[in-house]
Amino acid sequence: MGEIATSERQITIYYNPESIIAEKTLAFAKAEGMAILEIDILKTPFTGTQLAELSSRLNMEIKDLVDQENDSYKLKFKAHNFSTDDWIKMIRSNPEIIRHPIALRGDNTVLVHTPTDILKV
Repeated sequence: MGEIATSERQITIYYNPESIIAEKTLAFAKAEGMAILEIDILKTPFTGTQLAELSSRLNMEIKDLVDQENDSYKLKFKAHNFSTDDWIKMIRSNPEIIRHPIALRGDNTVLVHTPTDILKV
């Protein structure tokens, strides 16, 4: 597809290290002995192409990746009908507003709501 490389042998997880869900998911995956490639989105920001590809893989719009209840989002942005490009810029500048960790393996991609969701990839 695009610039995101995936493997059937390893799960790639994009996560915010400040997220409790991410912390528990990584601990669960490691306890299960899963091969994980961890991508800390605060240290390695998404590219616009990656965001478009991830939202496409998840069958979501880019804006749906954003947690609009996140304190950082509420402090910086007001509810508004942003364009796709606006959402990409917002996420790239403020990766902490991503709603949940995103896990990929091969052609499978899931938005991780609970640690066991990682088993779906």
